Amino acid sequence: MHQKLFTPGPTEVREEALQAMSTPQIHHRSKEFGELYASIQSKLQQLLYTDNPVLLLTSSSTGAMESAVINGVEKKCLNLVNGAFSNRWHQITKKNGLPCDAFTLDWGTAVKPDMVAEQLDTGEYDAVTLVYNETSTGMMNPLEEIAEVVKDYPDVLLLVDAVSAMSGAKIAVDRLGIDMVVAGVQKCFALPSGIAVAAVSDDMLQRADKLDRGYYFNIPLMYKYHQRNQTRVTPAISQMFALDVQLDDIVNGEGIEQRFQRHQRMADITQRWAQKYFDIYPEKGYWSTTLTCVENTRDISVASLSEELARHHIRISNGYGDLKEKTFRIGHMGDWQVQDIYGLLELIEHILDL
Repeated sequence: MHQKLFTPGPTEVREEALQAMSTPQIHHRSKEFGELYASIQSKLQQLLYTDNPVLLLTSSSTGAMESAVINGVEKKCLNLVNGAFSNRWHQITKKNGLPCDAFTLDWGTAVKPDMVAEQLDTGEYDAVTLVYNETSTGMMNPLEEIAEVVKDYPDVLLLVDAVSAMSGAKIAVDRLGIDMVVAGVQKCFALPSGIAVAAVSDDMLQRADKLDRGYYFNIPLMYKYHQRNQTRVTPAISQMFALDVQLDDIVNGEGIEQRFQRHQRMADITQRWAQKYFDIYPEKGYWSTTLTCVENTRDISVASLSEELARHHIRISNGYGDLKEKTFRIGHMGDWQVQDIYGLLELIEHILDL
């Protein structure tokens, strides 16, 4: 029997989105496909408060992260590392043979704007990577403040991983001056995995055109087809049908701002509960609005809790990597509603006899 996913990705997918995936296939060079692409594009731009092109990649978010650095790093990249996925971005940069440094903090500590300024003052870097919402720790780095700092360095591109934040938290791309922001649709979009989205600035397009690196993740080649409302290679068309339907609901149904407010309410409920019965892992003031990383101060067996929840057809996530059993993570993202979160927390209380 299906387990309801309160994990920080993949997340629960509503029936309407699943049904949209059964739409008969269309050809990716047809007029119908161009109309589908344009419909998705317009709504993604609204969601991200941007006039920039938003590219669609048939890949995981990791692929979009790789695309960002191979297209955006010419001189040297500053990778801001305070969790598993920011470290992954550093490893991606290194594996591609690109000059880079990791500015590394403890996993529970947020990146602060003055730290970024101090590093960029060296003049060594022409790109910086930031994970906005660290899925491994439930940490939400201060994107707005960091973006303001990066604006003072016109030659530095700001590359942002918003994988577990996009469509669950506001990202005003144009106002913040983000050069590339990436996400997958299997988290806050509440869709099956298979598509990544990436909004790219004019500066990013110019840098990518100059470097002309890669093939599958080559941004100039993708952008050439984007201008025709097409993808360069055959995309995950079924997922695109679902994305179009889901964006309709986000933009014209629930409403974009209302969606962000619902995510904040669910976060507030979960984090009050976590403080009452346990604690919260990352630095106070930087807690995520889409997932909560609960510090296991009661020394419960998270594995046993997960097994018991599975008997109720529900799944949460253990801690990530070295944080396994030391923490557990509750995803309150996507299409879950406040009452769903209350129900989950009451069930955990019952299982643990809190």
